[in-house]
Amino acid sequence: MKNFILLLSAIVICIHSGISQVDKSDWQGDFPDGCTSITVGKLASADGSVMTSHTDDSHRTRSWIDIQPSMNHKKGATTTMYKRVACDTLAMPTYAHNPIGKIPQIESTYGFINTAYPCMNQKQVAIGESTFGGRGSLQSDEGIIDCQRLCQLMLERCSTARQAIKIAGDLTKKYGWNDAGECLTIADKNEVWHFEIVGSGKDKVGSIWAAQRVPDDHIGVNANASTIKEIDLDNPDYFMASENIFQVAQDSGWWDPDEEPFKFCYAYSPHSRESVAARRREWRVFDLLAPSLKLHPNDKDYPFSLKPDKQVSVADITEVFKDYYEETPYDMTRLITATDKDGKILVSPLANPFMPYDHLEIQNVQGGWYSVNDKSGKIRFLGERTIARWYTMYATIIQCRDWLPDEIGGIVWLAMDNVATSIYIPMYCSVSDIPAPYKTPGRPNGFTRESAWWSFNRLGTLTAQRWGDMRHDVSAVWDPWQKEVFDLQKEVDKKAVELYDADNPEKTIKYLTGHTDEWGNKVIDKAWELGDYLWTKYDEKF
Repeated sequence: MKNFILLLSAIVICIHSGISQVDKSDWQGDFPDGCTSITVGKLASADGSVMTSHTDDSHRTRSWIDIQPSMNHKKGATTTMYKRVACDTLAMPTYAHNPIGKIPQIESTYGFINTAYPCMNQKQVAIGESTFGGRGSLQSDEGIIDCQRLCQLMLERCSTARQAIKIAGDLTKKYGWNDAGECLTIADKNEVWHFEIVGSGKDKVGSIWAAQRVPDDHIGVNANASTIKEIDLDNPDYFMASENIFQVAQDSGWWDPDEEPFKFCYAYSPHSRESVAARRREWRVFDLLAPSLKLHPNDKDYPFSLKPDKQVSVADITEVFKDYYEETPYDMTRLITATDKDGKILVSPLANPFMPYDHLEIQNVQGGWYSVNDKSGKIRFLGERTIARWYTMYATIIQCRDWLPDEIGGIVWLAMDNVATSIYIPMYCSVSDIPAPYKTPGRPNGFTRESAWWSFNRLGTLTAQRWGDMRHDVSAVWDPWQKEVFDLQKEVDKKAVELYDADNPEKTIKYLTGHTDEWGNKVIDKAWELGDYLWTKYDEKF
């Protein structure tokens, strides 16, 4: 135990020593453990689809999902805005959503798939999300629009990504952004953009934002760090921005036009570029999909986007989201070990020999850990984190396809809980309903077998207890199923098009809804069965 304590002391010293050069006095929160979004242009994808994606890495957000239909509203109708606040009074941590204002509703709204961060509408507009925080001095409680509400407003009102960006800028300018710095990865059937937004300052109503298009033959990623750098507003096909973007940075002393070119990330979120947890994921996504570039894992700035070595499929993206840095120097599946002065091998009491959570051989990581003093004076230890996370609530990979009718072209591939122990199912953007377990709240009131999320969370939690063994049992089931449902997509698309061309849009939607229902219930049943199997197989080995 004495040796363990000495090792812990050394770890804390290593962690603490890495922060002295980073000024965090104006850092809005710590978000290296949040969501990851990968984007793919139409020429970079294997089938010509435009893709965006999202891992909702937070067990506070809601696990249930529903379908919000298109609606007509009376003249003068309004829609309520909410403030999202942590709530710990129920069985499990969640968020409360307190009404803080209203804005005018439009006459007619599009239907959309209502995940915690609404993700796709019936016109094939799709959104992924990743929080980067930004400067704390920019956050304002005077605004009434937060990230989740903005996603909903864009999907209800927009038929293209560019329209969504313009509406987002107009609404947050008028009614104010009240959230942390966010990146929304907004796709339609032709292109995909990264939209980065921060507040306009304490006690102010407004926003500051920039948007950059991913070239059609490129992929992009946001992993809790701002990535937009120089912007060229003379090239509106690739850049858009709020009218105040340069002036606020200059007036605040964050950018001197006589000294350097303007870079959005360094003006408005320089601290996020210091995060190893963010930059390592950027490197890993790019290195997995464009290994020929041989990007260095410790670089500070990677390209905003790049051309992959080969065209990227949905199956490729699923593998990226399952990644734990295996077979790299940052492999999270290894034990944390150290040696004492006599060369004896020690196993850290922090180590979990079964699950690749947040630990690795710290002595081999250069600058990988740092500490943060939060507002309460507590010290948080942050550092390496993988793309796959045990606390993912749900994950989406979304395809927008211009050669198909909207009802068939838009498809959300949805996984519940940790992607590494889950499976993506198809949810077309026109479906009229989804299986009941997906609509059943999962966490706030505790465990229930009525919830889809709990079936996968239970399986993931069990697998974590003997990760080195159990993950192979889980993969042996999910991998062939995942291939099967991906392979089925062409057949399902073909049948749906035949129905649509026969002037049967209602039958088309019914058919696609049935496909989602079949696979949704199928994987839930198997997840419960797999959990029971793991209990039985490893009962005497726990």
